Amino acid sequence: QVQVVESGGGLVHPGGSLRLSCAASGRTFSIRAMGWFRQAPGKEREFVGTVTWSGGTTYYADSVKGRFTISRDNAKNAVYLQMNDLKPEDTAVYYCAARTTVENYDSWGRGTQVTVSS
Repeated sequence: QVQVVESGGGLVHPGGSLRLSCAASGRTFSIRAMGWFRQAPGKEREFVGTVTWSGGTTYYADSVKGRFTISRDNAKNAVYLQMNDLKPEDTAVYYCAARTTVENYDSWGRGTQVTVSS
């Protein structure tokens, strides 16, 4: 089993930047990909982006493309979400998740709050 823990959330002004970190532990050799998701109050959880563990290929939701960047450090078993030009609609709890199977993200963190407000 893989455990993941997010960190780095906080309050930022519109147009600002923030970097979230996600540390993985446990059976990290089984990780196929790491993903970031978010859930705003009263809304469904939505996909933000993902990175494949071996090749480092990234995919992003259209809503964050060009503003958010996912990177990984396999040696540290860590994934990062660099968020630039933040908007109030980016306010949400951000979750990191590991995918050890072909389809499902099966290990989730507890989330970290990101608030974008003036």
